[in-house]
Amino acid sequence: MGVSGAVGFVPGRLMGLGTFLGKSGEKRGVMKEEQLQLADGEIVARVVAGNADAFALLVERYQHYVFRIVNRHVASQFVEETAHDAFVAAYRGLARFSNRGCFKNWLTAIAVRTCHDFWRQRYRSPEIAVSALGEEHLDWLERALSSSAEERAGLAEQIEARDLLQWLLGKLSAGDRMVVELIHIEGYSCVETAALLGLSVANVKIRSHRARKKLQGVLDELTNA
Repeated sequence: MGVSGAVGFVPGRLMGLGTFLGKSGEKRGVMKEEQLQLADGEIVARVVAGNADAFALLVERYQHYVFRIVNRHVASQFVEETAHDAFVAAYRGLARFSNRGCFKNWLTAIAVRTCHDFWRQRYRSPEIAVSALGEEHLDWLERALSSSAEERAGLAEQIEARDLLQWLLGKLSAGDRMVVELIHIEGYSCVETAALLGLSVANVKIRSHRARKKLQGVLDELTNA
């Protein structure tokens, strides 16, 4: 039975992975060491062939990597749930991967798109009102705009900066938000961002330009208020 039929495996909140690693006791430890030497492609082949439990090896190998990706895009209280969703999406799509290219790159795109889906769902809720920004955030913005580049580097580490950034990103659509985060915060190129999100390069450039223009407008409104 292949991946599509093996619905019994769900990487339970990325915890208790030992359940999926085969033997118990001392022999299980030896088996685990042998299994960890397998290449990603070999593990994928086993899962697709019907050994659903082998997917736990990929979860164990890449869970911290996926956590780091997700942690850059969603609030901390949603990281574990979103990372879990990313692995479930990867598991369900494993047959489509079929050892074409690098598994890690493929998983990266899955994780990024899962974050995109997270924001698409969250944005169905009402946006945070402008009044949610306190005086401390507006004071920080005034200091940042009037400071030198060197001073801004220090200000960027402050809590107010992170709060303001999240508030500003919340003014964008889910897709535009991900483009801004990937290009302007994480430093990906337009080509790399397009590949991660499954968009054309032209679409990414349009989204980036549109998002920057909108954010500048919001900042202008704040500073002129």
